[in-house]
Amino acid sequence: MDSITQAALGAAIGEATLGRKIGNKGAIIGAIVATIPDLDVLWTPFFSELDKISIHRGYSHSILFCLLAAFLFSYLMTKIKWTNSIRYRRLWFFNFLILFTHVLLDTFTTYGTQLLLPFVDWRVSFDSVNIIDPVYTIPLILGTGLSIYLFSKDDLKRGLPNQLGLVISTLYLMFTLANKQHIQNVFADNLQRNNMPYYKMLTVPVKIGNLNWYGVAKDATHLHIGRYSILDQNQIEFHSFPINDHLLDGLDAELVDRLRWFAQGYYTVAEHDGKIRVYNMQCDMQGIRTFGEYNAPTAFYYEITPLEKGEYSLDVGMQEAD
Repeated sequence: MDSITQAALGAAIGEATLGRKIGNKGAIIGAIVATIPDLDVLWTPFFSELDKISIHRGYSHSILFCLLAAFLFSYLMTKIKWTNSIRYRRLWFFNFLILFTHVLLDTFTTYGTQLLLPFVDWRVSFDSVNIIDPVYTIPLILGTGLSIYLFSKDDLKRGLPNQLGLVISTLYLMFTLANKQHIQNVFADNLQRNNMPYYKMLTVPVKIGNLNWYGVAKDATHLHIGRYSILDQNQIEFHSFPINDHLLDGLDAELVDRLRWFAQGYYTVAEHDGKIRVYNMQCDMQGIRTFGEYNAPTAFYYEITPLEKGEYSLDVGMQEAD
């Protein structure tokens, strides 16, 4: 999720766990701790474009990091005036809960979160909520804000608005999972009606409110992509894109492996003027673009330029609509 949402969730958890102990400082510290996993983006300028793929939502988003960082942060907090009067066990629970809910929330979006590093680099993604969705974020902000500004830390009713905000936002996340199942059924029915067999399908929400969705059905040679609106309940028009997997033959094996891993199988490949572009459906859905004579399924791409002796250069880009 976006940084504002993660900070809002951290603040809400900080208020719920420490608000009665240290007042508004609990929300402040919670918001700060909640942003720490996303500081992995600060390291990306030091890595190649290929390595960057696995840096974000990598080790700093693993369960192991949450466990170890909770010990370190809790120790540091025992040395800070704001929190040195709180028992270490409570501080550990506070830190672990905030870090773990950060990475867990990210799994509800696309892109993928490597929860099980360093043991397995599987990218966990439920693909049920957009990276920016105010329907989830606003209840958190309102609940925490009302608790902070309407009640003193000693007031027994202080936690009620914050708890309500957490409940509403959590129920919305659960709704997105149920709604996704409905959306998958809608896409499956439309694919069957259009006599389009497939063996794998991805559904991804776009915009806010879980109302608009893209679906990607994959067969042996093509991706079939359509868009559905819950409000319009439209018949889905599918656009088919050849995967062109053969264009990756002969390229650097590690490069091809990482690009396929990142896309979780949902990608297409195009070639124009000696350059090869890989379009990743797992992290970008923006509609059709053109690349030479090829209709590309989205805007973001990785561009591979083969060089001498098996070397290559790798660039990224975002193609504007025609």
